Amino acid sequence: MRDPGNIREISALSPDYMGFIFYPPSKRFIGELSAADLSDMPENIRRAGVFVNMTPEDMLTECGRMKLDAVQLHGSESPDVCKLMKQEGLEVIKAFNIAQETDFDVMRDYLDACDMFLLDTAGPGFGGTGLKFNWNRLRDYNFDKPFMLSGGVGPADAEEILSIDHPRFYGIDLNSRFELEPGMKDGPALAEFVSRIRTAGDQD
Repeated sequence: MRDPGNIREISALSPDYMGFIFYPPSKRFIGELSAADLSDMPENIRRAGVFVNMTPEDMLTECGRMKLDAVQLHGSESPDVCKLMKQEGLEVIKAFNIAQETDFDVMRDYLDACDMFLLDTAGPGFGGTGLKFNWNRLRDYNFDKPFMLSGGVGPADAEEILSIDHPRFYGIDLNSRFELEPGMKDGPALAEFVSRIRTAGDQD
């Protein structure tokens, strides 16, 4: 997210995390957004910086400047880089692209280096495909590490998401399918979807 007014609108929905992309080639790059623009964000919303192959030093600079709580790493960051960010007190979410069952194997080296994994759809770039991978492959995820589901999650997917029965399924990353334009979220659509998911969760 990058528009201060839109950030305030979505903050009212109390998401667990709000993401800010620090990758200049992205259509959702934060641009001139500053920490002052986030001053109205409730403290219970964790600020996550999305990075792609940035040096640890530069990531820490941005984390300090924007008062981030978490980093979401979408590049080829090594386990050592992830550990370093953890040592600095940041929650570390490492993204992995899923195309086939064997893609889970590469996560093994990151188990002690990350707090959570984000499972995204494989594509030519670093995330942002707007497409879903085959969620049946989640049955092959056997690690004792929480994961978030990403990649093309949209308003019509609530029932399928609610049917996912996996003990380490932590949450969902909502992005392009809930946008009016890149970086600008559709508040009413998000509000309806979040309410539907949370209401079902409360009933369980």
